[in-house]
Amino acid sequence: MNRTPLPRSRRLASAVAVAVAATLVLAGCSSSSGGKQAEESAEGAGAGKATTPRMTIAMVTHAPSGDTFWDTIRKGAEVAAAKDNVKLIYSNDETAADQANLVQNAIDQKVDGIAVTLAKPDAMKAVVEKAVEAGIPVVGFNAGMSDWRKQGLLSFFGQDEAISGEALGTELNSTGAKHALCVVQVQGAVNLEQRCAGVEKNFKGKTDKLYVNGADMPSVKSTITAKLKQDSSIDQVVTLAAPIALTAAQSVDETGSKAKIATFDLNKELISAIKDGSIEFAVDQQPYLQGYLAIDSLWLYRNNGNYSGGGEAPILTGPAFVDKSNVDTIGAFASKGTR
Repeated sequence: MNRTPLPRSRRLASAVAVAVAATLVLAGCSSSSGGKQAEESAEGAGAGKATTPRMTIAMVTHAPSGDTFWDTIRKGAEVAAAKDNVKLIYSNDETAADQANLVQNAIDQKVDGIAVTLAKPDAMKAVVEKAVEAGIPVVGFNAGMSDWRKQGLLSFFGQDEAISGEALGTELNSTGAKHALCVVQVQGAVNLEQRCAGVEKNFKGKTDKLYVNGADMPSVKSTITAKLKQDSSIDQVVTLAAPIALTAAQSVDETGSKAKIATFDLNKELISAIKDGSIEFAVDQQPYLQGYLAIDSLWLYRNNGNYSGGGEAPILTGPAFVDKSNVDTIGAFASKGTR
């Protein structure tokens, strides 16, 4: 698989991101599932709205309940759906077997396309194969970069988790950290394991891994707190989601630990934490862009025969660093729920 060289700066210039931001202004935001409300939110789009025949796309994710990261992905998908005259059916389940059942439901509904995450690719392989055999185009996004081509998907949109982990590990070398704790909130999720592996590969200090139950924040806090109390040499906590980072900050305060916190992913609350210094920086994979491009790519495939990435290479949406140097700029977008 081709890999894009690591960004050496933290600048976030991206022609694609600018284009999507412009679309957002035209189409407006929606919190619907892509149906009537999404259409109404895009009434001001004018010439920007497709006049192609109505199509139905199912987006099926492994999102746990209450994680705002996935709200941003969904918002991007809804804006693309409104623009492209698409009925969007969104569903999610963090249990791999249940997520596979949701894909089967989409197949049974004879949708025109499926956008799916492959956090646990082995569990999704059989049902994805059924979709492909049924003639339904399938694209992947967010999780599954190592498996999308093997499973016959048309395209993939996301960040290379190994590269993003390596980038974060390299950054830690410049902060003076010596002992990092990588907190994994879903055991067995391939994309999360790849992040920690990337950190460990490039970080010159010691890296430990800690598994927590990301669906139970009080448990997350008590587990991290216990670890920090047990090992005072930990001077860096690396989390793999914004809500976990904010909880880790509470553990650091409670224990009096000198550990600093860096994280993957972003949300509104994390912007404030970066500004006040309780979080050092975040690695942003631009979830809005992932949701938007996944839906738009299926519309383009159906209506113009396009393959994003030529069906060979993934479309990378990250990593992009957010710290005090650019948090004000990014924060303006995050306040709208689009970063």
